[in-house]
Amino acid sequence: MKIFRTLFIVQIVCTLILQTVLIYALITATQQQQKQLIMTQQQVISQALKSFEGEDYAAFAQSLRSSINIQQLHLSNTDGTVLTEFNSTTQNSSLVADLFKIAGFPRELASVKYAEQSLQLRFKPNLDNQDQAFMQALWVVLLAPLFLVLVPALVAPVQAKTIMVKLNRSLSSAMDRFMRDPAANLPDLNLPDEFDDVVMTLQRFGDFSQQQFSEMSRAAKLVAEDAYKDTVTNLPNRNRFVQYYEEHLRDSNNVDFGIFAIVRCTELQTINQSRGYQEGDKYIREVAAISERAAATYRDALVYRLNSSDFGVLIPRITAKEAENFGMLLQSKFNEYQKLTELDSVAYTGMVSYQAGRALGELLAIADTAISLAQTKQTNFWHLQKDDSQADGATMGYGNQNWRNVIDDVLGHERISLLTQSIQPANRSSKTYSEILVRFSTAEGQLLPTASFLAMAEKLDKIIAVDRLIIETALNTIKSKNLQDQYFGLNLSPRCVHDDQFIIWLERRLLKDASIANKLVFEISEFGLQQNLKTSKRFIDMIHRAGARITVEKFGTGITSFKFFRDLKPDFVKMDGSYTRHIDDDKNNQYFMRLMIDLAHRIGVNVFAESVETQEEKHMLESLFIDGTQGYYIGKPAPI
Repeated sequence: MKIFRTLFIVQIVCTLILQTVLIYALITATQQQQKQLIMTQQQVISQALKSFEGEDYAAFAQSLRSSINIQQLHLSNTDGTVLTEFNSTTQNSSLVADLFKIAGFPRELASVKYAEQSLQLRFKPNLDNQDQAFMQALWVVLLAPLFLVLVPALVAPVQAKTIMVKLNRSLSSAMDRFMRDPAANLPDLNLPDEFDDVVMTLQRFGDFSQQQFSEMSRAAKLVAEDAYKDTVTNLPNRNRFVQYYEEHLRDSNNVDFGIFAIVRCTELQTINQSRGYQEGDKYIREVAAISERAAATYRDALVYRLNSSDFGVLIPRITAKEAENFGMLLQSKFNEYQKLTELDSVAYTGMVSYQAGRALGELLAIADTAISLAQTKQTNFWHLQKDDSQADGATMGYGNQNWRNVIDDVLGHERISLLTQSIQPANRSSKTYSEILVRFSTAEGQLLPTASFLAMAEKLDKIIAVDRLIIETALNTIKSKNLQDQYFGLNLSPRCVHDDQFIIWLERRLLKDASIANKLVFEISEFGLQQNLKTSKRFIDMIHRAGARITVEKFGTGITSFKFFRDLKPDFVKMDGSYTRHIDDDKNNQYFMRLMIDLAHRIGVNVFAESVETQEEKHMLESLFIDGTQGYYIGKPAPI
């Protein structure tokens, strides 16, 4: 680790400094000792010179050597003539002398002069013992500090690693435990006192994390609640219903049973288109409130909003007879609400008995079929599918067959009635018309849900026959009531536009009543025309030859282009209601609407707006140079 490397380098430097100081001190002390020895020997030699007589200098030198242990001696006259000398210096002494020289204490020969005999003696004591002691001390000075440095340097990392491993395991264990249970307190880490700050920091981190976990848990709970809640009705949505079913009713080992019902708001699409989405939301909330109040009379009943138009009701542990009472209660409440809202119907209910272990898809399919059967009976009626063994294709076929019989009865006895809703011109030069709306009824005089009737007619391949009946009834009504001076709009399904036999029939029928044909405007959805531009153009050309006109309705929901206008050449376009809603506050819709109006006017096409529900919307549209407006604010549907 870096910290130990740094510490090791610092220790080495300090050791070198310490060694230098100790070596210098050792040399100084040795030098003082040797200086004292030389002074003593100088005194001895001086006395020996004074007592020396004769000229046997070699014997004199030998006696000095033996008496005072001299290593090197030079005896000479004062004029420099060497009388005798010897030198027994060792290599070890030379090494020590070099060290002393480096330290500033060079070893020079000591001298003693005897003037009376003109003698000069230079000598060096035998310092081998002192030098040996010095070398031993030197090695101690050199090695001892290094040993004292290296041992901690080697031991410290091992000990530190052991401590770090223990600390790591302790912290890791604590964090693992905390991650497994964020709501738990951090355990006692049993760390050394030096790690008190770490322990306190971890404790603060634990407290902070617990607080964050609690806040995240609350936020996640709120998000989950929002994800499982319908924003319009505040009821649990389909996701919550599926979750509940999987948790409580999917397991066949449970003994739960009861009734599951789907309440379908059959008028939602009509209200959205004719009255606006605000009224549609209000209608949905009222149906939800009625369903909740009816279900509240049963213990543990639950109500969900499954999709835009369907509510699901789970009523556990009730019999079929009690389910019939629930259906009649709903019908009664829906009938009361219908009287207040001028609707053709409010909602139909399909019920099926359930028991734990049944597949959810099967349950929904049977309830959906029960709704189809209820729609063929009375207004706002209900149907209970009692026999669970019919939860296969036979049940579905029964629902379809019942609808087929109802549609055949409507076609055979012409049980339809016509209403009109006018398009108000925005200026005197604008050409508009009144749109014909259709209602279907049973033999008992009960109105059928229009959207469901048309959807089933499309599904059972009877929509062309239904459109033919509507056109025949409209032409006969206009003729019988002498309304040839007025313009009327008729809706056609996309299937008719692309059917060659229908096109041939319609052309002949329009030519038969040419005076009425030039007062008719056929409305086809943009999506229906875009399915096959070639056949759509052929159909529009035929309509124009017969003297009638074409409106492209629900305009703006498809892939709109200039080529679409240029090739099909419609007479009018009716913008989809989604662009009208709150257009007085929506800058994007204002820009798009203005762009479409300019484009349409350049090629001679008038533009209408549907679903106009407020005065502010009407004024904004007129400021954008719309040609006509339609909606409940302009005028409600009325009998023709």
